[in-house]
Order: sequence, then structure tokens, then C-alpha cells
Amino acid sequence: MLGIKPTIDFVFKRLFGSPENVKILIGLLNAILRLRRPIEQVEIVNPFSFQEFADDKLVVLDIRARDIAGRWLNIEMQVSAVAGLLNRIVYYVCTMYADQLESGEDYVRLRPSISICLLGHVLFRDDAAPHHRFRLADPEHECEIPDSIEVHTVEFPKYDLSEATIRDASEIEQWSFFFLYANSYEAARLRELLPGVEFQNAITVIETIAAKTEDRMMYDQREKAERDAQWRLNSARDEGLKQGRAEQIQLLQQLLGEEASSLPSLLQQSIDELAAQLTDLQQTLRSRSST
Repeated sequence: MLGIKPTIDFVFKRLFGSPENVKILIGLLNAILRLRRPIEQVEIVNPFSFQEFADDKLVVLDIRARDIAGRWLNIEMQVSAVAGLLNRIVYYVCTMYADQLESGEDYVRLRPSISICLLGHVLFRDDAAPHHRFRLADPEHECEIPDSIEVHTVEFPKYDLSEATIRDASEIEQWSFFFLYANSYEAARLRELLPGVEFQNAITVIETIAAKTEDRMMYDQREKAERDAQWRLNSARDEGLKQGRAEQIQLLQQLLGEEASSLPSLLQQSIDELAAQLTDLQQTLRSRSST
């Protein structure tokens, strides 16, 4: 088993942000963008640097590139749900569009700016479509502003992926399979399932990371950092949920004429205990209201 997750920032940047792996990036871009004329060449503006990870400088992981047609491209991976994600994506793509011009330069020099966000979680819960493309458009009159800004979101969990069908699936589905399950396969079997040349190259990079001591140590360090960050995020959410339920309990106790419990004593309880107490109080209030 390879045991290396492509979604970990160090691996993602190594795979798609290294100039020597530019064909892998082109394969991913073409799978998502589905342009009339596929991308054939790109320049990576912020290439992978091992030292950046060693110094722990990376806060937001993204890969910025420019293709031969002049399009500016930003690709990022988001494993966990974060507040304001869509706002941030829009801000980044607008900034990338605006930053092309120096003071006094002509607007006709502006080239399209495209932001791609790969998601390890569901973003649009009321929409089954896994891939969305947003552009400046007037849907009422079926008119759009071409060659300006564009945002793509790809929600991996929404794809119906299986080993039995993945070989004949679309390229974007194959990439989703790679991101989600590559770590669980032996290299030889993964090569059979994903025979495309871009996947073969990507699997070679994964094998190198798994085998090289320095790379593997950095991978383990970054994976731990990601787990710790997720734990902190979950803890903050749990604390916020406990705070909210505790305040609801106090309010209901006051409405029922009971002595309100102190906030510190309530926060010492588990979320489940608070939920049970809140349910009991709500039922009591409903019972009194109906008599």
C-alpha cells in the first residue's frame, strides 16, 4: 500500500506545483476545464519548494500558473469545510484578474482568470452535481461576459466511484478516485486502474515520496499538522455548540420559572448531556403551553 494521500498539502504541491511534473498539472486542468482547445503548456508561477514546508511558512496552499494562451490559473485543495470559502475563492480570482495590470495599462491586456477549488467535502448540500462552473453571466437573457473570471468547484465525495468502473470513467472522476483512494492501493494495482500517462506520472511521484526518507518525514509531519488543525477546528465547533445549547437551557429555565443553571456548570457537561437536558426542557415548555 502506498500510504500517501495526494490531498496532503506537501504531496499536492509536489505533484502539481513542480515544474518537472507540469504534465500532471496539465492533465488535471484539462480534465476539469474541458476547453475547446486543451491546454498544452503552462508556467508554474509559485513552484514547489521543499524549504517552504520545512520552515512551515505555507498557510494557504494553492498553485498559480499561466498557460500559453495567457490564462491565469489558481488551483487549491480544501479537505475540510471552512467558513467563507466561496467568498475567499471569489476574492482570489478577482485579485488575480486585477493584478495583471500596472497603473495606466490598457484593459484589453486583461486575460481570463480561473480559480479551481478541489474539495474533500460537500459544499453545496442541496445540489447533487459534483462539478460547478461559475462565470459572469445574465441567466435571464442567456448572455455572459466571456474571457474574464471563472470559478470551478469539484466536490470529490459526490462522485459515485468504484474500482469496477473507474478505468472507463471520465477523467475528472478518475482524478477524484486518485485523490480519495490512492493511499489505499499498491502502486501496481493503481497503475492498472488509472492507465492514463498523467496518472502514471503521478503514481511515480507518490512512490518517490513514500520511499525517500526526507520526503516521507515531511509528509508525516504535514499529515500530523493537518490532523491537529482539524482537531482544533472540531474542538472550536464543539465549544460553540455547547455554548449555544447552554444558553438555550438557561433561557428555557427562566421561561419555566426555574433557577437558571450557571454557565460554567453547564459547560462541564457533554454535548449529548446538554442536548438531552434541552429536549426535556422543550417538552416541559410545550406541555405547559398546551394546558
